[in-house]
Amino acid sequence: MTERRDLRIIAGMSIKYYLRFVWLLLALAAPVQAAVSERILLQASPLAGFQYHAGRQVWDDLREGDALELVREADNAFDPRAVRVLWHGTMLGYVPRRDNEAVARLLDRGTPLEARITRLVKTRNPWQRILFEVYLPL
Repeated sequence: MTERRDLRIIAGMSIKYYLRFVWLLLALAAPVQAAVSERILLQASPLAGFQYHAGRQVWDDLREGDALELVREADNAFDPRAVRVLWHGTMLGYVPRRDNEAVARLLDRGTPLEARITRLVKTRNPWQRILFEVYLPL
């Protein structure tokens, strides 16, 4: 008797909800995937100074998702919290001054940070060409 009631409940579902129900059952039955990357997003920023560094020379080689290196530049005459942004050793620019305080402080403490390109846009505005995110790995 309960099987008939269960079938009537399933038969009364719209196809959309039925497919969600089946997907949920399959997801629950699938083996759990290991190796989940755990990290905290610290900030998302545009790249500062793109027009003054080697970005144009390597533009065609850059890809969204590429890793970036953050290097503290404490002796910078214009900004004592300056953080260089490098791609494969090539300087692309800086973390913007308005966004660099936390990143500089963490790098000064020796905290490892990760950075990745999140968006590449062909535009005349250099502040919109490269957007990147900075993460704190857990």
